[in-house]
Amino acid sequence: MWIYEKKLQYPVRVGKCDLKMAKFLMEQYGGADGELAAALRYLNQRYSIPDKVIGLLTDIGTEEFAHLEMIATMVYKLVKDATPEEMEAAGLGAHFANHDRALFYSNAAGVPWTAAYIQAKGDPIADLYEDIAAEEKARATYQWLIDMTDDVDLQDGLKFLREREIIHALRFREAVELIKEEQERKKVF
Repeated sequence: MWIYEKKLQYPVRVGKCDLKMAKFLMEQYGGADGELAAALRYLNQRYSIPDKVIGLLTDIGTEEFAHLEMIATMVYKLVKDATPEEMEAAGLGAHFANHDRALFYSNAAGVPWTAAYIQAKGDPIADLYEDIAAEEKARATYQWLIDMTDDVDLQDGLKFLREREIIHALRFREAVELIKEEQERKKVF
């Protein structure tokens, strides 16, 4: 049984309707380096990773779903009061025609999300380096999004997400070292 408390990991506030920013934020919703791709990548990689780091992939993977919810909330709040004409003028006309104001897993250019974004090599070191790169790319995207808006309320939530990407990359780097140590340790049977 589940008990649902409607509370985000970090409060999401927006200071104004900003359709262009909503379109840009879609990159982190359904883009190749966005939160959905990250969550699914990490939860999928758990099956071929040493036991020592399964918990890390589970923790970060599920946290990415919390970030996905934050991005969805930001996008929703940024578009909720827009007219169809405003949506079209902001480049969201096709999205509105297909989905109204509902979220759909696509990137900022409107390209639908694809499972091809998910990387899993089956080699723990290769997968963890992929994860580090994914976190660094997400961090960079968050910084660019922060730079693209003057909405201090929106910037606050984006800065939180950017900082979490930094922490995740650090944790994945620690996991690489743990696995390297384990591989170098002599095994006596």
